[in-house]
Amino acid sequence: MIEYRNLRIALLGAGSVGSQVARLLLEHGDELAARVGAGLELIGVAVRDVDAPRDTSIPRHLLTTDAATLIQSADVVIELMGGIEPAREYILLAINSGADVVTGNKALLATHGPELFDAAEQVGAQLYYEAAAGGAIPIIRPLRDSLAGDRVNRVMGIVNGTTNFILDRMDVEGDTFENALAIATELGYAEADPTADVEGYDAAQKAAILASLAFHTAVPVEAVHREGMTSVTAAQVVAAQKAGYVVKLLAICERLTDPETGVEGVVARVHPALISRRHPLAAVHDAKNAVFVQAEAAGDLMFYGAGAGGVETASAVLGDLVSAARRHVAGGPGVGESTHANLPILGIGAVSTRYQLTLIVADQPGVLAQIAGVFSEHGVSVEALQQTVQPAAPSVLAAAGAPGQASEPLTATLVIVTHEASDAALSATVAAVSSHDAVVRVESVLRVEGDTP
Repeated sequence: MIEYRNLRIALLGAGSVGSQVARLLLEHGDELAARVGAGLELIGVAVRDVDAPRDTSIPRHLLTTDAATLIQSADVVIELMGGIEPAREYILLAINSGADVVTGNKALLATHGPELFDAAEQVGAQLYYEAAAGGAIPIIRPLRDSLAGDRVNRVMGIVNGTTNFILDRMDVEGDTFENALAIATELGYAEADPTADVEGYDAAQKAAILASLAFHTAVPVEAVHREGMTSVTAAQVVAAQKAGYVVKLLAICERLTDPETGVEGVVARVHPALISRRHPLAAVHDAKNAVFVQAEAAGDLMFYGAGAGGVETASAVLGDLVSAARRHVAGGPGVGESTHANLPILGIGAVSTRYQLTLIVADQPGVLAQIAGVFSEHGVSVEALQQTVQPAAPSVLAAAGAPGQASEPLTATLVIVTHEASDAALSATVAAVSSHDAVVRVESVLRVEGDTP
């Protein structure tokens, strides 16, 4: 048997993931070579500062600030720098130099994926990105390869560990959002600036990637409907518990028919939602991730595991590296991305869903009938309703212009769960209810996903 030459591996970035990739590649190089059929030689690690402290020790002779020269000497380039530039420039340089690329850069793929995939297809290179969505969870390859012959109808998942940790603390420990976020920051789950996580930007980037794969259609991140979870309160979480639900920040990508045009299209959305405690995603705790896939032939599939972490994500990167190396040994061009279905991207108004509304209303005769009339006018029917009469605070009494003591029952809390309707009709209903004279305020609005408890 003729031995294949060593494959030259260039690594861009030595942060929490990159440093672990370098360590594992150096420590387990012989074992990986046996799986590939060729040696894997780490020829260099491009960094901004060779003297910066790192999670693991990387031999100094491998460190360089000259990324361009390193790239042009490699067979496979692993990009773990993050950000848009210069990562995009370096990946294009690698592809045009004849190298395959492994990346975990979700922001770059969500914004420039089609450009990068087209560049790779033009020269017969391959772009691998298992680490870009779900960390250690193998979800990219199942969607791209294993389910390529099936018809995926829906992908719904918890794809951000920080937000899941916070919401899980609120559910299990009774923490407020602020306390749970502080603990997440202390444990290293949340960044000093948690905006990308708690406002749903990170999850939206991953949703764009998953939707593009699942439906063979380029879905730009700008087309993903995004809502953050900073407004989720401890009271909402408790109300969800009583109703048999748990609150999760979900990324949902689905194939559906536009009710107005009858055209089949794709919707991708990220927002907090209620999900039945009987649903598998309700059992995803701490900072774990999980993706639930519904396919026409395969049925329901769930992928669960660590969604972040240096060594965990390094596992996905090395899996892609082994695939890239095997392709070099076997020969042949890379396989292009299957994004040619070109389904139209629909807005969230086309989604059919259910809402749970919590309203603070004046406790007076006829209010229930009035509120029910607003729902009926917008074609939305009520599935369940709970009413709790409560004493009003002095400020509420004053605002209502009502005499009496603060102990008098002046307001009532209505918790309304709707039947399924278009999101557009439900949003219009909420807007109408908000301006109704009998409504003191809309306390919360959450979509309901999954089965009824």
